[in-house]
Amino acid sequence: MKKHFTIGMAGHIDHGKTSLTKALTNVDTDQLKEEKERQISIELGFAPLYEDDKLTVSIVDVPGHERFIRQMIAGVAGIQLVILVVAADEGVMPQTKEHLEILQFLGVKKGIVAITKIDKVDPEFQELVQEEIALELEGSIFENSPVINVDSLSNKGIDELTALILKELETLEVSENHDAFRMPIDQVFTVKGHGTVVRGTVYNGSLREGETLYLIPKRLVTRARQLQVHNKQADRIFAGQRAAVNLGGLSNEEVVRGDVLVSTSDFQAADVIDVALSTTQDLTQELKQRMPIKCYIGTSEVMGKIIFFDRNELGSGQEGILCQLRLDREIAARRGDRFILRRPSPAETIGGGWVIDPAGGKYRFGKKTIEQLIKKKEGSPADRVLDAIKRDKGISKEALSQETSLSAAELDEVLADPAFISYRPGHVTHYEVAVAIQKKLKETIADFHKQNSLKTGINKAELVSDLVQGMPKELAEYLISNGEEKELWIRKGSYLSSAEFVPHIPSGWCRRSESMIEAVRKDRLKVRPFKEYFTEAGLPQLLEADMMRFYTEQNILVPIDDQLSVHVEAFNQGVQELKKGTAESFEVGEAKDILGLSRKHIIPYLEKLDEVKFTRREGNIRIWVAGK
Repeated sequence: MKKHFTIGMAGHIDHGKTSLTKALTNVDTDQLKEEKERQISIELGFAPLYEDDKLTVSIVDVPGHERFIRQMIAGVAGIQLVILVVAADEGVMPQTKEHLEILQFLGVKKGIVAITKIDKVDPEFQELVQEEIALELEGSIFENSPVINVDSLSNKGIDELTALILKELETLEVSENHDAFRMPIDQVFTVKGHGTVVRGTVYNGSLREGETLYLIPKRLVTRARQLQVHNKQADRIFAGQRAAVNLGGLSNEEVVRGDVLVSTSDFQAADVIDVALSTTQDLTQELKQRMPIKCYIGTSEVMGKIIFFDRNELGSGQEGILCQLRLDREIAARRGDRFILRRPSPAETIGGGWVIDPAGGKYRFGKKTIEQLIKKKEGSPADRVLDAIKRDKGISKEALSQETSLSAAELDEVLADPAFISYRPGHVTHYEVAVAIQKKLKETIADFHKQNSLKTGINKAELVSDLVQGMPKELAEYLISNGEEKELWIRKGSYLSSAEFVPHIPSGWCRRSESMIEAVRKDRLKVRPFKEYFTEAGLPQLLEADMMRFYTEQNILVPIDDQLSVHVEAFNQGVQELKKGTAESFEVGEAKDILGLSRKHIIPYLEKLDEVKFTRREGNIRIWVAGK
């Protein structure tokens, strides 16, 4: 598989980053009129450096001025190799140090130090600069990085730098192209005749022309109409590439820098994230509980506040402090994503770190929360998967990959454990979760029986509706059906009940209900409205409907209309008397005389015979149905 890398160019303003990029690529990345006039980089600049059958390399040139630190962070986020540019005639400057700290917090894996403008100083001064740089880089990711002297105007050292870049990239692995596609957006513009176009560095996965995309956090649906890599048409783009995507169906106003394009609808955004935070070595003020911060993650910049759970302030040089960021708006992040924090005023970088959980909760201050965060931070892949499933109950593999930052292959390895259950294609839960939910379901059904002894069982649709409040509907359906297979409960029509449950009259009302039924039985077919028997027996009104349903389901009473119900003995005896006294067909008058009933009782009784298919009405006569 061909590898694709985008490498960064960082350093203090006017130390020659843009000139060095041009010397390496023959591309001037300062395109804006203001950049030409002021001779400083304001926006990110990109240029292709190298390509063969196995490798493509691009360079991102980031602004060096402190006013454009947001662009610098957006440019180097997600990049594995950075060239730290230091001018030979000035040495290490304030922005060199800040860029160095930012690169450290962003987890850049490799670095090259390029000392530029060497033609401006003599060899002795070059040596002094190199010694100064070595001291500044002690303890940083650049401490053992190769150092190279270059001059962009005379091209000294340029070929050697290119070769060095390619050598350093040999040991780096690109992001997994089988993961879901993800590209944070750092540039948005309109092309006449094509509509909205966005640019960014692809973090994960790959994308083909024509595929559906989702804009996070707005959750808008779009389509990749066209793809480009360095102004050349492409059928597919890959992790590590700098790319442009022409978005179908979205206006320029709907997309902003900081939005993220993803290929899965399961990618969730959140405004509360659990993090491991480290602070800079020279804070001007300590960080306070709930203090306002600017958070830079991917290409987004968002205001928020820090929440500590084991302290109320934090000083310089602290590492791996477990805390939380509560942001003013949602952002799209994955576990393992790096972030930078800056103080809004006075403006300064105060720290950075990595995301432990991209969808944190609200926790209490104290030791218990810290222990929970430690478990999240240090948990094995299986632990992280189980934690995510316990939170969501059931989850798609795409969302699980996002929340745990596991590649598709790593996730499949974890899910091979039979304790993980596929409840629908591409969606999983865990045995522990299933057992806990089914135990709760069984208890719910048992409690329902205690409160509703007259009813056959709890309505399945209502039970599913209640479950769906805390889990996917498909999981609720699966667990109910699975519980039925395991005989945890049984289904009777649309109702669920415990296997051992038999509907019954509440113990306190047995005698009164028996006397009521006896009164109905004695009145045979000349019954009064059921409500009268119920009231005379002294039964509570709230039980009337349930008791009527119970006696009907138990085949003790037969309702013949909405008010009258007869005892089943009387109903069946009436059928036998009618059959004995009539031929194959009969009229209402005949039935009335045989049974001795008034029109008030005979009409609903005969209509009930039609309903249960004992008879068939044709005009004014009724015909006995054969076999009944």
